[in-house]
Amino acid sequence: MNEEQPPSISLLQRLKKRFFRAKLGSSDELLQSIKEAEQSHVIDSLSRSIIENTIQLGNMEVRDAMVPKSKMVLIDYQSTTQELLTIMLDSAHSRFPVINGEQGKILGVILAKDLLGYFAGEQTSEFNYKQYLRDATLVPESKTLGALLRDFQQNKLHMAIVMDEYGEIAGLITLEDVLEQIVGKIEDEHDLEEDNIIEFSDNRYLIKGHTPIEEFNDFFDVKLQTRGVDTIAGLVISEFTYLPEQAKEIDLQGLHFKVLKADSRRLCLLEVTKN
Repeated sequence: MNEEQPPSISLLQRLKKRFFRAKLGSSDELLQSIKEAEQSHVIDSLSRSIIENTIQLGNMEVRDAMVPKSKMVLIDYQSTTQELLTIMLDSAHSRFPVINGEQGKILGVILAKDLLGYFAGEQTSEFNYKQYLRDATLVPESKTLGALLRDFQQNKLHMAIVMDEYGEIAGLITLEDVLEQIVGKIEDEHDLEEDNIIEFSDNRYLIKGHTPIEEFNDFFDVKLQTRGVDTIAGLVISEFTYLPEQAKEIDLQGLHFKVLKADSRRLCLLEVTKN
């Protein structure tokens, strides 16, 4: 994970003062001004996309970008040193929540570098994770990504555990997860192809826009018609008859679709809820 500090949100204010002298009464007006700035070659398309995505952070919630609990790599507090090493090598992550499985409670977070330091010295006893345990930061699902990014920056944090309204673990979110909402997917040599459909709860799912319609139909046991398109994003766009913006919603065959992330050309991420 990139350890560098995230860019300051105040960049938007500086750009607004520099490029747009007119009074802007809403974010829609600001977005329109940014598009006009691109058309006038004041900024390039990449800069426009980054600015637009940064503005949208205020409308997105932690639940929209988090890794669900089913995908989390958790370490049980009773794990042996060898079990810890195996988990860390297999996952290639750098931070690991430690959980008391009996209580379903997060005890804290340990870093892979702590275990590496243990192996670099004389191993006269089992690795004692309690000596290295760091406090876990807990955030609600409903917290906005903009507010979370400020917390990450101000408190020099890189990961938080996400809790649902009942106080149960819902997932986790990292600084990289938030930054990817601004700059797009950040790939590294350890990244594997992720699932196109991720289940958050019994009736709520995260769907990647490029998911093939056949895969979607098989997963949900429905028969959405292709209508001359191949992906679920293409189908949703055809139902809207235009490229919908973030937070737009539509119902199809007993399924409720909500746009979580979109840019000027495509739908990137959708939330599907069974009605």
